[in-house]
Amino acid sequence: MDKSRYGRRDRLIQEKRHDAYQDLGKWPEPTVCTECRALFHDGRWTWEAAPEYAHTTVCPACHRIADNYPAGHLEIRGTFLRDHRDELMNLIRNIEKREKGEHPMERIMAVSDEKDHTLVTTTGIHLGRRIGEALKHSYQGELDFTYGDAENSILVVWSRQ
Repeated sequence: MDKSRYGRRDRLIQEKRHDAYQDLGKWPEPTVCTECRALFHDGRWTWEAAPEYAHTTVCPACHRIADNYPAGHLEIRGTFLRDHRDELMNLIRNIEKREKGEHPMERIMAVSDEKDHTLVTTTGIHLGRRIGEALKHSYQGELDFTYGDAENSILVVWSRQ
């Protein structure tokens, strides 16, 4: 068999879509999330009240939360954290409140204290990065972020000694 004519049969097929939690298409409008009550209307998720006739689904953010599959990981490191944890957490919660108000799919999933850092997980990549940038802006320190999975996930590390 002439391989040049038929091509290689052992090549990998590249997926076009890597994020299973991204919308595959548009839901019928209006659609309301059965978990958080966010409404898909005019092509985006909002916090508007849903009409009685709205279709139902579980939104991508609630789906991520149920599966415990965060898109954003924010590590807060350094001795500054130990002395200013409450202050830092207030800033983080305020950023989440503002972001979540405008973008219902951007939420904090969990905050956990690890051995040498605090880990904040988020449903979207933008919230993790915005929190890291707010920490850098407010408290200086070092900020680093790395995208993964074809930019469908992010690791943000903020540290200050």
